[in-house]
Amino acid sequence: MTTTMPTRSLGTTGPHVSALGLGCMGMSALYGDADRAESIATIHAALEAGVTLLDTGDFYAMGHNEMLIGEALRAAPAARREQALVSVKFGALRDPDGGWSGYDGRPAAVKNFAAYSLQRLGVDHIDVYRIARIDPDVPIEETVGAIAELIEKGYVRHVGLSEVGADTLRRAAATAPVSDLQIEYSLISRGIEREILPTVRELGIGVTAYGVLSRGLISGHFGRDRQLAANDFRAHSPRFQGENLQHNLNLVDALRAIAERKGATVAQTAIAWVLSRGTDIVPLIGARTRERLAESLGALEVTLDAADLAAIEEAVPADAAAGDRYPSAQMAHLDSER
Repeated sequence: MTTTMPTRSLGTTGPHVSALGLGCMGMSALYGDADRAESIATIHAALEAGVTLLDTGDFYAMGHNEMLIGEALRAAPAARREQALVSVKFGALRDPDGGWSGYDGRPAAVKNFAAYSLQRLGVDHIDVYRIARIDPDVPIEETVGAIAELIEKGYVRHVGLSEVGADTLRRAAATAPVSDLQIEYSLISRGIEREILPTVRELGIGVTAYGVLSRGLISGHFGRDRQLAANDFRAHSPRFQGENLQHNLNLVDALRAIAERKGATVAQTAIAWVLSRGTDIVPLIGARTRERLAESLGALEVTLDAADLAAIEEAVPADAAAGDRYPSAQMAHLDSER
């Protein structure tokens, strides 16, 4: 693993964090079964490597992921624990069967969610707090205003946003300072470049980019005949189905040729591409094992020059992917796609 971790700022008002953050969702949910001991070991390895930003959601396996992070932080050396910053998404409503029931952005709900997250994480404050998807029945000003009240009381440090469009960004930023927008951004998910990315830069808001390997699709490790478990989100994702999958893996093969010329892996090249898009962007790597974490951190050693970037653009042009990034029912909740 790299021994020197560069840092980036989450916007003009947010904290300085490691140039790569660790997305912890897959350690608890949506990508099939995970190994608890290996997950905790991976968090510890990330902290040891200088990763300071841990990202979670209170609805990832109904609180399991927050408790996992809390356990890992308690067992980490004090110096590493004190450097860790936790970003939490809230608002998604679940049922005992694991189903999804919408989003709740009411101020009272925001404070309720925060109270439970603080307890599960075992911390006295949340570093960045954001609603996962906007509640269509609650103005964003009310939701952000409630987070601002939590900041005044010391329970939260910074306001974040997730998967919102340019208009919502402006309204939220007019209500309270916003540190960063968390949104999917990768070689095959580049929709934010049209309007959202220019808007966050105008407003001084950073970006934490998730899905930088498109849920493993462009990692270089996803086989054409791989069978996905029923509890794996990707089994229902349009980009992983039939002809879409074969088309998208052809793009990966084209990217692999460039990566091999660079002496890098496909995953490292894809992560390095996101890193190259601006110092205001912090990619979140969704590694669930120490092996995958080590590979992802190697992206920090990959430098892409103008010729490399042009070759990548030719191999994987914008809008080249086949299939939406979510099933249609979930796409409908994305303010960023409107």
